[in-house]
Amino acid sequence: MAKPNRILKRRPALAGALALLAALAGCAHQPTAPGHSPLVRVTPATPAGVATSTPGSPASASPSAADTPDSVGASAPTPVPDTAAPGSVASDAPSASRPLVAVPPGDLFVRLRGGFKLEDVDAAAVDRELNWYANHPDYLGRVWSRAGQYLHYIMGQLNERNMPLELALLPVVESAFEPYAYSRARASGLWQFIPGTGSRYGLKQDWWYDGRRDVVASTRAALDYLQALHDEFNGDWLLAIAAYNCGEGNVQHAVNRNQRAGKPIDFWHLKLPTETRAYVPKLLAMRRIVAEPASFGLEFSQIPDEPYFAQVATGGQIDMGVVAEIAGVSKDDLYELNPAFHRFATDPTGPYTLLVPIKEADGLEQTLLTLTPEQRMRVAAYEVRHGDSVATIAKQFSTTPATLRELNGMGPTDKPVIGVALRVPSADVPLPEKAARAAALFDLPVRFRGRHHSLHASVRVVRRGDTLARIAHRTGTDVRTLARLNNMQVGDPLRAGQHLVVAAGGSARSGVRGGSAAAHAPSGTAGGRTVTYTVRRGDTLYSIARLLQVKVRDLLGWNSMAAGNALRPGQKLVAFVSSRG
Repeated sequence: MAKPNRILKRRPALAGALALLAALAGCAHQPTAPGHSPLVRVTPATPAGVATSTPGSPASASPSAADTPDSVGASAPTPVPDTAAPGSVASDAPSASRPLVAVPPGDLFVRLRGGFKLEDVDAAAVDRELNWYANHPDYLGRVWSRAGQYLHYIMGQLNERNMPLELALLPVVESAFEPYAYSRARASGLWQFIPGTGSRYGLKQDWWYDGRRDVVASTRAALDYLQALHDEFNGDWLLAIAAYNCGEGNVQHAVNRNQRAGKPIDFWHLKLPTETRAYVPKLLAMRRIVAEPASFGLEFSQIPDEPYFAQVATGGQIDMGVVAEIAGVSKDDLYELNPAFHRFATDPTGPYTLLVPIKEADGLEQTLLTLTPEQRMRVAAYEVRHGDSVATIAKQFSTTPATLRELNGMGPTDKPVIGVALRVPSADVPLPEKAARAAALFDLPVRFRGRHHSLHASVRVVRRGDTLARIAHRTGTDVRTLARLNNMQVGDPLRAGQHLVVAAGGSARSGVRGGSAAAHAPSGTAGGRTVTYTVRRGDTLYSIARLLQVKVRDLLGWNSMAAGNALRPGQKLVAFVSSRG
């Protein structure tokens, strides 16, 4: 079978895509979003001999915190030509009288089970986690519906490295296969990398892009890390998995302590953090359920054993909305496959690739590479002022001088002329909700690090018997807002010890985005005053910032906004301005 992350050879772009190029500068059509159907269904039955106890130890990012009501997998992609089975053509000698018959792809779960290498452990800790999973089939159904987009790729990478396929189940424990999952420790993505470890394993993180959420890059980094841990702990996968959760230093310290005391040094005898003692059993419990779902009264629908996405070259920075229009997919679906890009466009400094559903990939790369600069980026006008330079304007609009020169046909020595309007990347494009939240979460810790702790102060620990409704009542938050902030459904079950983000002070605008506007007043505003500005028709963030003589980035931070958020007439914005008098 061809590798699922290949860049496909393109046929000439379709006539419809070429016609779209001419329309991009004018009126762009809105494609109908493809219909969605769950990739996996889980049919509950009465689990034989399964208790209903609930484990009390959270994982590094609790599954429920990543479980979203609107994250359902797209319909299965069509088979790709020139690939080996599954999806190949069943025919010994095709002829005009005998049509070719497409063989349907196999079941990914079958191949997953066949690659299990870890020993099934009979332990009470595994049974506790097993009971919880078996008694929440709806939760499992939502997890597998998201996993259908990513699992084939992850398994392919594990196979290439000859690593146990149980490791493909780690994102169930880490993030519930929610690529936008974000933990209280600022871990992000399917594999829940914290910023430092992500950087250590080559995951770029900047204003445009967070490689910890990049499906391809983070999978490479996670498997590199797991392999290194496996080697460090002399081939013991359970110790490697434990170290992935709590750090190799903690595990090595526990091993050394047991060695000095003459005790066994396997995972089950080590004194490790509570979270880690539950983390490894969660994975082993999920392994057992996947191996024999019928034993626990569960039935998994098939996940097609074929690539879901293909990687296409973009040839440089490009507006995500432009790609969605040409590919004929919704922006939500495009961001779901490319969650690392949390702005309106890709990163001007790369990577210059995107993932798209494989059935939409043919011809797309060639089409993207033929776009002009004006077609690649939706642009706005900026009037050059005294003191402006290409570099300062590029920095103001979070782009590069090279991109700005390209958009305006400027040579390498050309300088902007005062009073002349330049084309700049337009950020006034609404982002999907998850991407907007990711942008806000990235902005706030960087800009206000050390000035407040609202992201941590707004975390609540679930107590036994808690429900979302009870926590919402206790914190003065609407239950639907609480569910939305935590990517959950209102009726989702909670675990004792689970961490939830709640709106600080009961305000629906705080919570995930970091608290009230007053919390974000910069240190230099002592002696200043607070201004509430009512947005008028035609206003932009830049025009308001110029009027109030503040920075756009400060205005975004004070109002817990991402750069892609659209303004509405009548909207109230808070700003902190210097006293004039």
